[in-house]
Formats: sequence, C-alpha cells, structure tokens
Amino acid sequence: MIAAEHVTEMLSKVDGFIYPNELELNWGVLIVLYPYITGLVAGAFILASLERVFKIKALKPTYLIALLSALAFMLVATMPLISHLGQPLRAWEIMITPHLTSAMAIFGFVYLWYLMAVLLVEIWLEYRYDMVIWSQEKKGIMRLIYKMLTLGVNDTSEKSRRMDEKLGGIVTVIGIPSAFLLHGYVGFIFGSIKANPWWSTVLMPIVFLFSAIVSGIAMVMLVYMAISYFRKVKLDMKCLDAVGKYLFYILLIDFVLESLDQVHRIYEAEESFDILHMLVNGKLQYTFLIIQGLIGTIIPLFVLGWLQFYKPNDNLRKTIYGFIGVMVLVGIFFMRWNVVIGGQLFSKSFLGFTTFKLEMIGGEGWLVGLMWMVIPILILIVLLRLLPPWKRAPELEHVD
Repeated sequence: MIAAEHVTEMLSKVDGFIYPNELELNWGVLIVLYPYITGLVAGAFILASLERVFKIKALKPTYLIALLSALAFMLVATMPLISHLGQPLRAWEIMITPHLTSAMAIFGFVYLWYLMAVLLVEIWLEYRYDMVIWSQEKKGIMRLIYKMLTLGVNDTSEKSRRMDEKLGGIVTVIGIPSAFLLHGYVGFIFGSIKANPWWSTVLMPIVFLFSAIVSGIAMVMLVYMAISYFRKVKLDMKCLDAVGKYLFYILLIDFVLESLDQVHRIYEAEESFDILHMLVNGKLQYTFLIIQGLIGTIIPLFVLGWLQFYKPNDNLRKTIYGFIGVMVLVGIFFMRWNVVIGGQLFSKSFLGFTTFKLEMIGGEGWLVGLMWMVIPILILIVLLRLLPPWKRAPELEHVD
C-alpha cells in the first residue's frame, strides 16, 4: 500500500511520457553547489593572479583576500559531493586510487594538485616572513601556531624574502592554468555526458570556466567591501572600480559564450530541440530567463557598462557594486541550477517532464546546502584572523 501511494505521488509530478527510472532526480542541490563552489575558487585565484602576474597594482588590496577566499572555499569544495554519497566514509578512496578512465577520479587528482601544490604553497610563500615575525611577537598558543606554520624556515634575510617572492611568482604562473583546469574540468564532466543534449556541448567547459571567473570576482569584491565595513576603514575606490571593470569584461565574455551556445542549439535544431525549447520556456522559465538571464547577467552588464563611462559619487558606487555583486552570484548559482537540475527534468524519450521539489531537511535538503555555503565563510573569517592581510610586516613593502 505504501509503495502504491509513493508511485501515485511520483506520477503526479510527471507530464507526458517518461521512462520509469526518471521519476526521481538523482542529483539535487548538493550537486549544484559542487560546481558553484569550485567556480568561486577558480575565479578568486584568477583575480589574484591579475595583480601578481600581470602587475595590475590597482587590485593589490584584494590580492591576499582573493587567495584566502579561494582557500576557504577550496577546503569545502568536495564536501557537497561527499554529503551526496551513500557511503561518504569511502570518499577518500577517490583521492588515492589511480583510475584514469574515471572522470571523477581524475578530478580528485586535479583537486589535490591545485590545493596542495598551488594554493597552499603560494599562501605559505606569501606569509612565511610574516609568520616568522608573528611567532616572535605573539605569546601563548598563537606563538606555537605560527611557529608550526613556518615549517621551521625562520630565515628573515633579504635574500630569503626575495626567494619567496620569486618562487611565489612561479607558483602563481603555474596556478593560472591549474585554476582553468580545475573548473574547466567540472564543465567537462557535464559536457562529456553524451546521453543528455542539455549538457553535451563542446562549449560547456568554457562556459563553466568563464562563469566561474565571474562568480569568483564578484565574491572577492563583496568580501573586500565587507572587510572594509567591519574594520571601519575607507574603501580604496580605485581598487573597487578596477574589480568592477574586470567583472564587466569577463561577464561580457561569459554572456557572449552562453549566447553562442544557445544560437548554436537553435541553428542545429536537433531532435532534442523541441523538448529543450519547452524546458526553457516552461520548467526553467523563471530560473533561466529571469534570474540567470535578466537579473544575473543583463542588468549587471548594463549597470557595469554604464559605470565604465560615468562615475557617480563614492557612496552610490559602493552601493551599486554591492547590489551587482549579489545579483551576479545569484545569477551564477542559478546557472549551475539550470544545468544540473534542468538537465534532469526532461525525459530521454523527449516526450515528457518530471518535477523537482527542493526539501528543507534531509540529506539533500536546502539546509544541508546552506550549511556548506556558510562553513567556508566561517573558515574565511578564521583565516583572516590568523593571516590578516592588513597586519603584515612593513619591511615587505620595500622588497622588489
């Protein structure tokens, strides 16, 4: 009786003809968060590299904030996947078991490379001298923590600091293609699923990558504004305008790429075109056209473009940048939502749809998803207390 009631309830969510295994969606909000969080990591690192590698000095106030933000979200990037697993305690096996024919196993190697060999190394090189100084100035537990973080390298000579700078630059150069690989590979995982025409497109990795850079830049901009607000220090408007400028450029490229993808689908008009057209104008009408398209892309593009030619007063610009940052982050989240959830709403028969309802509690509920978005913010707060960018040793300012 219970099974019959369950089937009846599931069939009430069905429009048209779908296959029996398509009654329930296998991937929920946690799988939406997986590409979203990795995108924030990649985007934040790319913004940091603009200052370190390309010497865009206007972005200097956001350099360390971007690195620490990337680390905070990187530490949590795999947790939505692990939460989604039926046996999460076995998740570590993907990191240690070579399996070159598995897309997810390869991502484990990409993740470890980016975290251990790029992000942690660059942050350590950037802060090594400061941690040595702090280990001498601080007392109690903080002194012990900083001593441990120096890894026993206590040389404070000018030569050692120049070496840190040189090695840090090399790591950043290596990190740029690594960041591209990190999130481009996430797009590849979806784009390589040939059985799903909503995902199977050669532009999927590129679209994922540029939308990731957009989201990371928007996140760092908001974090920088929040830090300045809570520390009660004046925002560097030159820096904020520079971040807004690069956000505009990358968002424009992302919009062109996504438009190109849609134009290509329309021109090809394969057998799946009718069902995808119905999907976009039906099930995904609000999340795709309104939230992702209008709120998350078109409005920010027009406003940021306007700010490139006209500069209102500082307070108004700060308010505008704050709203635009939030709108962009919401838009990119729903871009991930439309890809992950939208790709499962239509049947492989191309004759029907199913319905997805986001629950509040449970392993796939939005409370769990919210938890995995709040935790990296808390980690970032701890990192900013442990490695404050605004309390670095002044001697570093004189090192070339």
